[in-house]
Amino acid sequence: MEKLPPLNAVRAFEVAARAGSFTLAATELGVSSAAVSQQIRNLESWFGKQLFVRNGNRITLTDAGHAIYPQTARALGDIAAVGRRMLEGGVRPRLVVSVPFSLAELWLAPRLAELLDGFPQMAIDIRVEDDPVDVMRQSIDLRISYGDYHYPALRMVRLVHDEVLPVASPDFLQRHGNLLADMHESQFIHTNWGPNYASHPSWAEWFAAAGGNRAPDPSHGRRVGLSSLAISAARLGLGVALGQRAMADADLEAGRLIALSPVCVRLGQPYCAFMLPAKAERADIAGLVALLGAIPGKVHGAP
Repeated sequence: MEKLPPLNAVRAFEVAARAGSFTLAATELGVSSAAVSQQIRNLESWFGKQLFVRNGNRITLTDAGHAIYPQTARALGDIAAVGRRMLEGGVRPRLVVSVPFSLAELWLAPRLAELLDGFPQMAIDIRVEDDPVDVMRQSIDLRISYGDYHYPALRMVRLVHDEVLPVASPDFLQRHGNLLADMHESQFIHTNWGPNYASHPSWAEWFAAAGGNRAPDPSHGRRVGLSSLAISAARLGLGVALGQRAMADADLEAGRLIALSPVCVRLGQPYCAFMLPAKAERADIAGLVALLGAIPGKVHGAP
């Protein structure tokens, strides 16, 4: 650590420079004028520069004094702010949450708003990144992942085992009707998560669950790589998507999307939260885990 100037002398300098008088500085600090003058001499000796021009009872800053005063005032202000926070209940930790791309906007953000209602002064970082991540090296407090197998050395909490159902915009349904069996294959939106994750439920799986045998060909429809993009495409009227309930609920509630059927197909894995065991009981982390584990909303618009 670099050598620091004497902090009592720094404080005496800041008060004297702000007050424009050793006498007024002494009153604020609760010491004698001679003590303030001695502290200033100590600081000038440490820097090897004169900081004040003394003219009887009047003092003015030299160029060197002007140069160091702004940073000195800010540094002492920061120290005072830390002291206030400690007295008010401790320094609030910064919560670092790491989440896959598809979950960030439609699933995580609304729940963070609820968390911040309970922790209004919380400092929070949201990192959007795919698995795997290094929770320890990257100072991540909470990692949210699809599947319970990614981080066996960490504490794991299953949050929600989501499911998909067919959704489309009111405008799309007005133009094309709401009978899935009659829709052209180009009107189906297909979600493909790629090779790093288990397969997203397909339209063929959904039709089988609904008692049908149709299997729309992905090569004839619209294909996207994220569940959130599938929901956005459906909201824009580009087709009908198998939307994840946990992500689509706000749009269903607001009427921006309509569910075409109550039949749902469950995802292959749950969404899970991972954290270092030592952090599991932290109030902000436990609060967010509880919110993320809330049951998704009901289906809106399904017959």
